[in-house]
Amino acid sequence: MAMDLAHRRYVTRTIAFMVPYVAINMAAISGAFDDRSRPGSYLLGLAVAAPVIGQLWATLALMRDADEYVRALTAKRFILAAGGAMAIFTAWGFVEEYAHAPHVPGYVVYMLFWACYGLVTPFVRTTR
Repeated sequence: MAMDLAHRRYVTRTIAFMVPYVAINMAAISGAFDDRSRPGSYLLGLAVAAPVIGQLWATLALMRDADEYVRALTAKRFILAAGGAMAIFTAWGFVEEYAHAPHVPGYVVYMLFWACYGLVTPFVRTTR
């Protein structure tokens, strides 16, 4: 099955944003930024966040550029996944606060969002 133009653009944009994301994180894991100063730490954090923001934009652009059915289906999945990720992360935040559970960094919500998106996708098959 051939991809339409909107999906080809989405794949291209996602790759374009995820390659620098992986490269920056691999460099950080390998110790390339271990001697950074305070301002450099902020810049590194923003540099890693930028591709994540770009990839979210790519998903929103897919919704904008796709036909009406794909737009509605993707939007419904996106909204359910965002709500699920916020609910789970908020609940875990309260468990951290009151039960002294281990801390989970805030950036995990991005991964949790896509996990929720993957979980809701097989069940959200219509735009109703």
